[in-house]
Amino acid sequence: MKATGIVRRIDDLGRVVIPKEIRRTLRIKEGTPLEIFTDREGEIILKKYSPIGELNVFAKEYAEALAQSSGMVACITDHDQVVAAAGQGSRDYLGKAISGQLEEAISGRKSVFANGNDRHRIPVTQEQRDPLYSQIMQPIISAGDAVGSVILMGKNEKDVMGESEKMLIQTATGFLGRQMEQ
Repeated sequence: MKATGIVRRIDDLGRVVIPKEIRRTLRIKEGTPLEIFTDREGEIILKKYSPIGELNVFAKEYAEALAQSSGMVACITDHDQVVAAAGQGSRDYLGKAISGQLEEAISGRKSVFANGNDRHRIPVTQEQRDPLYSQIMQPIISAGDAVGSVILMGKNEKDVMGESEKMLIQTATGFLGRQMEQ
């Protein structure tokens, strides 16, 4: 744990303000759910809550099935990071923070479909340097909220997306969204 040197008092309603600098760095916005943990030493730990994180093993298996059936890289994200990835080169994505453009697309409930020279592609992670040849991204909607995304990516010219890949992604997002509602 890293000390920030910032001290805040609890108000009469039991609230404490998280400083703006920390909220910006950790991408915590108004309405962001936080999970509260305590330990034996009396520490209180706030962690961003990810409903997809609860489906971690299930998401990993689903990503593996998508990658195997399509032959491409499949990723499942929440609002902050790639929680599951499968396919050749998936290690470049797993556990990495998602890009600001992907976060905006998820929040805005915008899908991405791009092949070849189409400029609609967006980087998946903040660190992504290599451009993708093709990409399909669709937000996962659960109980009316956009909670993450499913992404299928092709890295070369033989990886062209079509209607069958669109259907795979739509099925995946619908299924994962319903799983989170249960």
